[in-house]
Amino acid sequence: MNRIIPKVIATGALWAAYENICMLTVRHEDLGGNIRVVHLSDFHKRKFGMNNSRLISKVRELSPDIIFLTGDLVSRTETDFTTAICTIDQLCAIAPTVMIYGNHERSLSKIKRSEFREMLGNTDVIFLKNSHISFEKSGRKVMIYGLSEQYTVYKKNGGYRDLDQVSDEDIEKRLGSCPSDEVILLAHNPLFAESYEKWGAEYTLSGHVHGGVVRLLGKGILSPERRFFPRYSKGVYTLGKMKLLVSAGLGKLRLFDPAEIVVYDM
Repeated sequence: MNRIIPKVIATGALWAAYENICMLTVRHEDLGGNIRVVHLSDFHKRKFGMNNSRLISKVRELSPDIIFLTGDLVSRTETDFTTAICTIDQLCAIAPTVMIYGNHERSLSKIKRSEFREMLGNTDVIFLKNSHISFEKSGRKVMIYGLSEQYTVYKKNGGYRDLDQVSDEDIEKRLGSCPSDEVILLAHNPLFAESYEKWGAEYTLSGHVHGGVVRLLGKGILSPERRFFPRYSKGVYTLGKMKLLVSAGLGKLRLFDPAEIVVYDM
């Protein structure tokens, strides 16, 4: 037994290193539609080849009609946005690319946030901040909304206690009433899924939870708010008439929870 334990620990450490340095998976979800969406989220500081060449190659092979970035393309401590902007340029060359901010972009210093926003303005990315666009394919029209909720749902008074919530009324104040058209909502935080459904979205794409950091028996263990077993961490969830589509993301340390590109036929 004394010899087995060190071997188990060493094997686990090697697997964790491989998973966090090398692994990049593709998860395909067939939702029965004619629009192919590639969903990327939570890059933080992780890179997949020079200027994310390995990631870009995989996305190109998937032939998306549209690409969604659901936040945390950068981390709050980043000072050089060269790779992020190069990645966006390459994605935009593949398909129309729509992005929202996560909590980390909003945590950048005022100077760096302004610099990052200016750099985004020099790309073809479609940045949604409580705004929307329409998208059409083969006669099918969908409205795509990007939500920017109050920052205090992520951190408040320097900590994670008594965080604010997001209600459907809050969403309506920011986005207006949900239209009668088919609606895709980009919302970084999946933990307010019930409110997104009440507002009226048919699909909501989120990230933020990093798959729960460690996954055991198909369940995520921890959310960024230091809460155990978050309800929505990775996968497709059905709430009433809405599908909640949660990416485990690409960056941050993780275990049994590899970085993923998600492709939906929706």
